[in-house]
Amino acid sequence: MCTTVGTEEIIILSDDEDCEDDISCNEPSVLIVEVEDVKKSGGAVPPSALDEDLVITFSRRAEVLPHARYDCPIHPFTPTDCEIGAPVAANQLMCDQCFCYICDKLASSCEMWCHSGVCHCNSHKRSEFWSNHRNCSLLGGLKTFNLTLSDIDSHLRQAEMMLHSFRLSLATQFSSFLMGNMLEQYGVSQSIQKCRVFDYTPVYEFVSSFLNKADKQDDRAAAIMRLGAAENFLLHFHVSGTFILQSPMANAAEAKLVLLQRVIASVQRQMVMADFTPEFIHKLQDFYKRFNFPTELKSMKNSLTVRLWDDVLLVSVLKGQNVSGIRKDKGKKDVLVEQFAVVLLRTELLQQQHRYRELCRYLRVVETDDSKLSLQKVQDLIPFFMCMAGDLGSALSSLLPSVNAPASRFTPQLFLFYLRVFKTATAPKLAVSQPAQLCSTDAAWEPIKDAVPLSHVPLVRFALRVQRCCSAVFTDSQCWTTLLAVVNTLAPLQDPSPQFLQEAKDVVTSILNDQHGSNIQIPRFFQTVYPDQAMLLLVTGALCLRILSAPLSPALPVLNTFKENVWALGWLWGSLSSSPERLRSFLLEISKEMESTTDGDHLLPFLCTTVSTWSSPTDNWDQQSSGPLNYL
Repeated sequence: MCTTVGTEEIIILSDDEDCEDDISCNEPSVLIVEVEDVKKSGGAVPPSALDEDLVITFSRRAEVLPHARYDCPIHPFTPTDCEIGAPVAANQLMCDQCFCYICDKLASSCEMWCHSGVCHCNSHKRSEFWSNHRNCSLLGGLKTFNLTLSDIDSHLRQAEMMLHSFRLSLATQFSSFLMGNMLEQYGVSQSIQKCRVFDYTPVYEFVSSFLNKADKQDDRAAAIMRLGAAENFLLHFHVSGTFILQSPMANAAEAKLVLLQRVIASVQRQMVMADFTPEFIHKLQDFYKRFNFPTELKSMKNSLTVRLWDDVLLVSVLKGQNVSGIRKDKGKKDVLVEQFAVVLLRTELLQQQHRYRELCRYLRVVETDDSKLSLQKVQDLIPFFMCMAGDLGSALSSLLPSVNAPASRFTPQLFLFYLRVFKTATAPKLAVSQPAQLCSTDAAWEPIKDAVPLSHVPLVRFALRVQRCCSAVFTDSQCWTTLLAVVNTLAPLQDPSPQFLQEAKDVVTSILNDQHGSNIQIPRFFQTVYPDQAMLLLVTGALCLRILSAPLSPALPVLNTFKENVWALGWLWGSLSSSPERLRSFLLEISKEMESTTDGDHLLPFLCTTVSTWSSPTDNWDQQSSGPLNYL
């Protein structure tokens, strides 16, 4: 096809595909033709010329572009399979644009062009022998990773160069270690100075510095450098001398363990977190399995056996299609067992991707080779991840199952954390790997997408159930203060009728003493007339049991939550009067606490009056019982 435009060149492209398979084809496939300016003729163009699709007015041989020797259009090439002794026919001839297929540089610069035994002039791409030879030449040290030329980029080229230099220097370092040092360099007494000491510390520091450089490289290059270094330092061995150094890394065996653990941790993280192709990960794993592990490190041989994200069993678990973590395929049983470090990495990544429901499914079924206690700490985060998914109700239920409830392992701080989440439907935006991290963060709290705050009834039921199974929450004063602040609303509640207050004693006692099952059953009729007051009295009744069981300190912040609902405090005092001795000691505790507090101005006046009244001598007890606290 030809298009006539106002240019000075015509480019003719050949579409003859029959020439492709002929290695000795000398006909040019691209012609660049220069044409001279021709002044337009005043005469008319002949009709025959207008009918032509293509008119060639001038042609010449095309300029020769850079090419492999076997594609040279000037000198014919005779292909052979693996002739390396001498040039075949005229294969040694070359033009200025011929490149060596093996060296990938101009043929005129190839030192092995006609060298007997490695005759590069005979190389071509249609020979498996020469193709493998080219790969070995161009891949260099990367050939041992089973990489192909299509895998290689500038980062991997740089990694191969750095790894080659590292290997040379490491050999020198290890040779120095084998020679040992005189003890006089370590300030040892003259009597044993002739002995030698073998200190692996310089070798350890050299390898560590190389791994530090790897940390700064591209992901794939870093993985190659780490595993390449490990392959070499694992061959080292320790030499025992007369004098044993106390330096941590002076022993080669101990230093190798530390270095290998660092390499494994870094590469494991890349396999889970980095955007590696499955093929590249398989090549890294195969390379690692070929290591010559010493006896003391053989337990780490499978450390890089990490399931890919597209693993059939793992995908089915994440999608909720498999709830057991077990898959049978052709009679073989596949169980979702992963190293604990890998479990932590998947937990971190799924949090970053906000895939909380998938993370919960994974943690429920995964098994690990580590201790069950370590995995349990991560699994105790499932309720938090359910909260982050916006399902506060399911999160609450997952905290209090009938067996092995995560709430039974609560700390007071963790209880307060969940109480705030359920009350406000907000949470800190962070990635965690154990429950303690939830309470030690300064991250800002943000609304949880699609989450709805829980009402007072489920909040109270949740708190009372936690108190049943967790003594740390039951005894903590701050937990009571926060819970009472939830049910003691900012605005004063209407005083219930004396009849309701009297009946509430029996209802509350029945609810709190019901030990059948782990749930808290609150009768519907109890919430009909005074719903908010009923919840306040239920928590107050639980507080009464807490005060009767043991001293509560500090008590003033707890009692101060009743400042807007003094009637409830009177109800508490009446309930405590069932144990006069404990009530007397509790009042004494409060009095001492009030004397030592510096925040007396914020204490409700009624409390001050009540404490002074009820702390009177016991011989006036009967008269005081009819005082201002006799609400019932």
